Amino acid sequence: MIEKYPKWFLFVRKKLLESFGKFFLPRWMVFFADILAVFLAFQLAYLLRFNFEISAFNPAVAVYHGLVVSFFFALFIVILRSYSGLIRRTTIKDISIVFLVTTLSSATFIFMTLLIRASKLEIIPQIPLSIVVIHYVTITAILICSRIFIKMIYIYLTSPLQTRKNLMIYGAGELGVIAKDIIHSDPGCGFIVKGFIDNDINLHKKKINGISVYGESVLSKDFLSKNKIDSLILAIKGLKVDEKSRIIRTAINLGIEVLETPEVGKWLCGQGSFQNFEKVKLEDLLGRDPIRLNMDMICEGLYDKTILVTGAAGSIGSEIVRQLARFKTRKVIILDQAETPLFYLGNEIREKFIDMKFKVIIADVTNIEIMNGIFREHLPDIVFHAAAYKHLSLMEEHPHEAVRVNVGGTRVITKLAMKYKVDKFVMISTDKSVNPTNVMGASKRICEKIVQSSSQIAGQNTKFIITRFGNVLGSNGSVIPLFSQQIQNGGPVTVTHPEVYRYFMTIPEACQLVLEAGLIGNGGDIHVFDMGEPVKIVDLATNMILLSGFIPGKDIQIVFTGLRPGEKLYEEMLTDKESTLPSHHEKIKIAKVEEVDGKRVLAYVDSLLGTLYKLSAQNVIGMMEELVPEYNCNNAKYKTMIKFKERIEAATSAPPPKRKAVI
Repeated sequence: MIEKYPKWFLFVRKKLLESFGKFFLPRWMVFFADILAVFLAFQLAYLLRFNFEISAFNPAVAVYHGLVVSFFFALFIVILRSYSGLIRRTTIKDISIVFLVTTLSSATFIFMTLLIRASKLEIIPQIPLSIVVIHYVTITAILICSRIFIKMIYIYLTSPLQTRKNLMIYGAGELGVIAKDIIHSDPGCGFIVKGFIDNDINLHKKKINGISVYGESVLSKDFLSKNKIDSLILAIKGLKVDEKSRIIRTAINLGIEVLETPEVGKWLCGQGSFQNFEKVKLEDLLGRDPIRLNMDMICEGLYDKTILVTGAAGSIGSEIVRQLARFKTRKVIILDQAETPLFYLGNEIREKFIDMKFKVIIADVTNIEIMNGIFREHLPDIVFHAAAYKHLSLMEEHPHEAVRVNVGGTRVITKLAMKYKVDKFVMISTDKSVNPTNVMGASKRICEKIVQSSSQIAGQNTKFIITRFGNVLGSNGSVIPLFSQQIQNGGPVTVTHPEVYRYFMTIPEACQLVLEAGLIGNGGDIHVFDMGEPVKIVDLATNMILLSGFIPGKDIQIVFTGLRPGEKLYEEMLTDKESTLPSHHEKIKIAKVEEVDGKRVLAYVDSLLGTLYKLSAQNVIGMMEELVPEYNCNNAKYKTMIKFKERIEAATSAPPPKRKAVI
């Protein structure tokens, strides 16, 4: 596009732009330039009044009158400071001040002239009022137009030579107009507003600042193609969540980029710039209303309590810590064995939540001696147990570690919770524990059974509660950051199977429900969260590509890699033997689960943990299947090993075949 301009033009443009960048007119120079313009405009007014016949008036009187008028103008210029603005950034406010200066100056001079005439005082020679009026119109036009002209030159010089993209603004109210002004005042943004979209029928077919207002029907392929619309900006206050989700889906399905304004107050205070526009987030597509918590109950339940969060450096654990910062706890123990993320979380808490009392501890939840010392020193009232290995593929390769950390860690923390009389123990579980087909899911189901079994122990008063939910958007190592990185790298985006579905919830949503479920639980309960409708992963990948401004299949390819060992097409929140009961919160259901034989489960778990590293991988899988009968291992590697073992055992235990006598 730049090549079509001649070299001399590009050279002059470059030099002028450098001049604008290096030099600023000082205020005193602007002041004297305005005064000079006032004086010269007055002389021009004299010439216009007398049809450019100099012999018709006394030039010396004209000069004298011009100096008097300039004095009045100088007085109001100083009072209203019309010279203080940066001319290249002239705004409506600056123009208004200039207009006020010329109007007040001329009006004052006319008033004094009439007063002098009425009093018949000959302090100054009489000035024809027609000259004053001509001067008023002339100087107003000169001062305003000169400022606009300089700003236009600056805008042209700083505008990209490439063609600007067209966009529509959803919302023709105050916020939409501010968004339009910001875009048009930022020549480097590369966009131009082609229209507003608003549901107010009274605004349709009308114009705001010369820009047409349309109904939502223009969000169609024909209109967008005809007007070459590339982007849509959401700039409307109070937009309902489901309505916002619908608009975003419509836009991205039409292949246009969707942006939104950030904090409303920031825009309304005039602090915005085009760089502050944000791409809509993936969670905006979920279309769920914000969760309403029983804040009074949570405040009362957490007030002056010492709270231990295990796995606090992880996605869920760290968000639980942030949520706890809203309440007046006595102390929060932030525990994890991941050094670097724990360090960053500690710094974040110190900076953002200065009133929060907390202690950062590096420790392994499977080490009972260390954890015993922590419980003995801090005596927590509530434990949120989020520490666990969660990566499905890694746990398939390392079943011993899945059992050691997930199962062993839960066993240690539940024991200590009972020993030190913790009021509430809340375990973070997953939908992968339901009818598990992988090591990670089976290990979490065993964790659930440990918690259920612990609640059955006679004489203990700890309330053991389980929270079960699906995937959270943006958690460390989840599919969302993976897709984002793949899109950033230009693709391809890898999806295991075209029919894979998953439940999704935002991290804050999940953690808010964890807090509430933990406080309403009565012990031995499994709380299942309302995850909404399951999301097809290939649709998720497609939407992420579209939200990034690319076209799936053209700019970014989607590649199917096949299901991983242990992976299911569909995740479930309940087994066939489970049902739910309502709780006081519409988003939380209490699962009616099958009773567990607590003594047998705990004895079997202790046996597994005690001999863990003496067992082969297939034996670990076999013992997990004993604990979780619904565990259907679909990892071909382990199935082959188990079947091979069964064939060997059958061959060695069977009696030898009878041989026929040889004659």
